[in-house]
Amino acid sequence: MGIVNVTPDSFSDGGMFLDAREAVAHGRRLAADGAQIVDVGGESTRPGAEPVSEEEELGRVVPVVERLAQGGEARVSIDTTKLEVARTAIQAGARVVNDVSAFRRDPEIAGLVASAGADCCLMHMLGEPRTMQADPRYDDVVSEVKAFLEERLAFATSEGVPEDRVWLDPGIGFGKTVDHNLELLRRLDELVAIGRPLVIGASRKSFLGRLTDRPEEDRLAGTVAANVLAYERGAAIFRVHDVAEARAALRVAAATVAA
Repeated sequence: MGIVNVTPDSFSDGGMFLDAREAVAHGRRLAADGAQIVDVGGESTRPGAEPVSEEEELGRVVPVVERLAQGGEARVSIDTTKLEVARTAIQAGARVVNDVSAFRRDPEIAGLVASAGADCCLMHMLGEPRTMQADPRYDDVVSEVKAFLEERLAFATSEGVPEDRVWLDPGIGFGKTVDHNLELLRRLDELVAIGRPLVIGASRKSFLGRLTDRPEEDRLAGTVAANVLAYERGAAIFRVHDVAEARAALRVAAATVAA
């Protein structure tokens, strides 16, 4: 899953693809590099991020979704927590709704996904982007994240979303300390046991910077290591900025595991 941030303030590439033409070109490059999904987002979810109005988000993402979907190079995902943005993006050709609130902010998105026959990704986040890194605490981060994901999966299916249309994301970096993130990666098989495809979004995250003392633009090696470990433990979908490098590493890991 390649990342297309149509935002001025995303933590790693904010402002680089705010122009729709640049965002579309970037999405097509990611697809050419091997991304099977391009995930288009118009509202930053970095720690401390301020919310964006529905109108602003629509203006950012819809032209990009439409043109990428028309090109057909990869499936298009819309990264949003807003019902109208999800609805309009699906009408424009998106086939996946990636909701970092797991249908909590706008529960009606579940019914939309069900009626559209789309896939969805439900992510765990402690609090909201503005507050999620304010002293996050858990008794057992893996058990609590697992219980949350199971509950949100049950909600989605109760609203008519077929279980085989649901992906789950433990939310690496979303309301977690470095130790929390490492524990989730270490015990990822416990989340895989839920039985749904697990999405990992570790790309360029701050915990990698703290472990390696590298800036955002120089965290590729850490990202690759996290993804390979997650793959070995059963993760199925990898949300990344650097598609070609991630894909090459995962192909080696897959060949080694298969052997």
